[in-house]
Amino acid sequence: MVAERSSRLEVRLVRRGFSDPQVAVGLLEEPWLHGLADDPLLLDALGATADPDLALLGLARLLEALDPAERHTLRDTLTSSKPLRDRLLSVLGASTALGDHLARHPRDWHALVTFELRDIHPGTEDFRRELHRRMRTAGTDRADALRIAYRRCLLTIAARDLSGTTDLPQTAAELADLAGATLQTALEIAAEEDPESAGRCRLAVIGMGKCGGRELNYVSDVDVIFVAEPQEGVEEHLAMQAGTRLAARLTRLCADTTGEGTIWPVDANLRPEGRNGPLVRTLASHLAYYQRWAKTWEFQALLKARPVAGDAELGAAYAEATAALVWQAAERDNFVADVQQMRRRVVDAIPAREVDRQLKLGPGGLRDVEFAVQLLQLVHGRTDLRLHSPTTLQALEALSAGGYVGRADAASLDAAYRFLRAMEHRIQLHRLRRTHLMPTDPADLRRLARSLAAHINDDTNADPVAALQREWKRHAVEVRRLHEKLFYRPLLDAVAELPAGVIGLSNEAAKARLEALGYADPAAALRHLSALASGVSRKAAIQRTLLPVLLGWFADSADPDAGLLNFRQVSDALGRTPWYLRLLRDESAAAEQLARVLSAGRLAPDLLLRAPEAVAMLGDPQGLQPRGRVALTQEIQAAVGRAGSAAAGVAAARAVRRRELFRTSAADVLGRFDEEPGAAVDAAGEALTVLNAATLQGALQACVAEWEAANGELPTRLAVIAMGRFGGREMGYGSDADVLFVHEPLLGVLDQDAAKAAFTVCNQLRTLLASPSTEPPLLVDADLRPEGRQGPLVRTLGSYEAYYRRWSHVWEFQALLRAEPVAGDPGLGERFRALIDPLRYPGAGVPTQDLLEIRRIKARIEAERLPRGADPTTHTKIGRGGLADVEWTVQLLQLQHGHVVPGLRTTRTRAALAAAVDAGLVGAEDAAVLDAAWVLASRVRSAVMLVRGRPGDSFPGEARELAGVARYLGYGSGHTGELVDDYRRTTRRARAVVEDLFYG
Repeated sequence: MVAERSSRLEVRLVRRGFSDPQVAVGLLEEPWLHGLADDPLLLDALGATADPDLALLGLARLLEALDPAERHTLRDTLTSSKPLRDRLLSVLGASTALGDHLARHPRDWHALVTFELRDIHPGTEDFRRELHRRMRTAGTDRADALRIAYRRCLLTIAARDLSGTTDLPQTAAELADLAGATLQTALEIAAEEDPESAGRCRLAVIGMGKCGGRELNYVSDVDVIFVAEPQEGVEEHLAMQAGTRLAARLTRLCADTTGEGTIWPVDANLRPEGRNGPLVRTLASHLAYYQRWAKTWEFQALLKARPVAGDAELGAAYAEATAALVWQAAERDNFVADVQQMRRRVVDAIPAREVDRQLKLGPGGLRDVEFAVQLLQLVHGRTDLRLHSPTTLQALEALSAGGYVGRADAASLDAAYRFLRAMEHRIQLHRLRRTHLMPTDPADLRRLARSLAAHINDDTNADPVAALQREWKRHAVEVRRLHEKLFYRPLLDAVAELPAGVIGLSNEAAKARLEALGYADPAAALRHLSALASGVSRKAAIQRTLLPVLLGWFADSADPDAGLLNFRQVSDALGRTPWYLRLLRDESAAAEQLARVLSAGRLAPDLLLRAPEAVAMLGDPQGLQPRGRVALTQEIQAAVGRAGSAAAGVAAARAVRRRELFRTSAADVLGRFDEEPGAAVDAAGEALTVLNAATLQGALQACVAEWEAANGELPTRLAVIAMGRFGGREMGYGSDADVLFVHEPLLGVLDQDAAKAAFTVCNQLRTLLASPSTEPPLLVDADLRPEGRQGPLVRTLGSYEAYYRRWSHVWEFQALLRAEPVAGDPGLGERFRALIDPLRYPGAGVPTQDLLEIRRIKARIEAERLPRGADPTTHTKIGRGGLADVEWTVQLLQLQHGHVVPGLRTTRTRAALAAAVDAGLVGAEDAAVLDAAWVLASRVRSAVMLVRGRPGDSFPGEARELAGVARYLGYGSGHTGELVDDYRRTTRRARAVVEDLFYG
């Protein structure tokens, strides 16, 4: 009979959600629970909890701990009072920690009957006084009494929350008020223990973060700032010492783990100077710090500052004084960039294994909502006092009412924030531990899902865990989407026609937001937005979808204005092309790449605007891969072959070059070459060298074809020898093509006839490649030829041999170290190489006289060729430790040892330097210093050209251009000074090595 009764009871328990009915039956047979199994109301109430097994266990422990009379009273109350039954069991089914508290202090169940917080409006003085009173009358040992009273109050708040008596904002506000009352009581205890310190100062406790915003969690560090003033007649330093003692004792009372355990840690690290600053300051000291030294995030933190304990008058004075500073923060340089960068740092700091479980810090988490709301508050709160609420949901409501956030977006964020906070509360409430991670244990997930059933818009009966996961992911995706667009979408509403009755962002508010984002000319930016997004066309509709995200990417650059202007120009050119907007709409990577390219400087956008169809490259996964010499030469030769004249043929070659320059510059801006800076410099230099060589080959073909069409077969062979950075395969975007022209008359042709034909072809080639055009010019510089500008443009191989044998200087042999055939007759180019190899790699090395001459020339260049007013510490070419220093040092080693070290017989600087290390000619550390300086100087020159659209050997003087150079080199917003310091440090070290190796 007993077994049959137990079996029937087990079935009833399973139907009510018990996971382990056998254990539950055993508990119900204990003396203190005897007879309750026959109460269907009690079983139903247990089944309605988050974890019926946990609730029953907690009830058994509570009843066991009570004396018989008290146990009888509780049993009677449970069966007769539904409100108490629901509150008590909901707590026991959700929180092991509060169940433990009731087992240790069983009479605290009366708090759920006698302390009806719903009768006192949260946030009123009555509410706070009642909390304070309960904690002051909790026993004899003050520290433990404080902790016991705190948990008794927490028990009541949790019961109201879990039973649905209060909503999330009320619960969070009650928790914050409980924290304030706890801090006040702890401060009074500290003052009683140390009356001398209490008599020397007035101390106020300022709540920060969620405590200050009255949106506290169940378990959280309570962020505070301490401010103190001396009592009359007390010296300031003595008052600050006294205040520090009181604040330290308050902190220990709340955080100590002895006796009844920790309440929560008190965190004062948001104070000026953080952990390194004094714990307590005067109000004047706080204000002096904020006015002179504070960072943007500190003003963002002050948005939630609120007096919560201590001297009320001093606390109010602190809040009033700092509030004015908060609403000026948006006027600081790089304000939005600083706030967004801080958010990115938070996300980047999350361990990879936790990113997908983070409710607070992860993408789509609580911090996304809070940061977006605070950012909008700080920008628009300067002129709109309605936005000054420290509470996230109240601020979001005010932003929506003011038209700063769309109503639908605000409603979605509100719902998502409430759900995510409810999840966070339930997770923390279980063991009263500070965590923001979704649990992984199935039992924990099941309990969490059941506790949130009322918050889930899905069927939780079949699989509550699956329903919870779906709801969580839905809200997280929505938060992330809105976080990314929230700051930018209303800007479009400001320039678009809105339906009647819809509140839109005002023109002035839109300008303020654009200015905060870093736009130098917000009025012009609004005009661009209006041109792009207004109207009812399909083009305008797609632009309105794209622009919120694009504006964010532009704002993340050094020059948002240029990015938006360039985008408008590209869109004006391609807006009617079906594939263009479809590409950007459907390929988010292409849209982001376009935004980054358009806002990274002038060179790539200028190239793109001359032929906007090159945007298609960004949609091709392989579109930005540099093309090889063979493929480029074939394409250019085919284009030249279709042309009817030399001018048309060279124009076709230049058009291909322009397109490929865009491909290379876009790949460079987007970091597609290599993560390692030296390898990226090598890859870009190789791509540019190959492109210019193919262009020269095509131009030579076009000019030869025109000459032959008019005169018959060209009477001589021609070869183009690359020199300088061209020959070293180290070209930059602004590099000229340094060359030598060599020819060899055909058999039986008079030298003067061959020379005349060669000059005509080579001179026409130079002219056509440099002539004004919509295509970027390629300047072909032949000044390194024998006799320089005074000598003939083209010489025969024999003429070169005679000159080098009789008249050349050592610097000319040095220049030949970088000579490399790149176009024209391959055989002639190789014969030229064979001619110069003994000259540039002399068998006897460098005679002392020549060595002195090289050093003299180098010193003269440094003294005479540095432009007037240029800073020698930042001039990348001939400044201290710059390109010339490194290259001349390496070239001297090549002249001295190239005849015996094969690795030195290369035109490339870095390859020759590595060979010198392998041969023991240079120490590895010295070589690394030289290599780092050469790479950095090369990157700076490339960055200057990419940003300004014209070459330069020094850092730009204009702030936005310098910021663009810094961005290209990997320095974040506001760190341009670090770039210049790093450059000077790197080149200073290189110069020391040059002094040793080159000058001896």
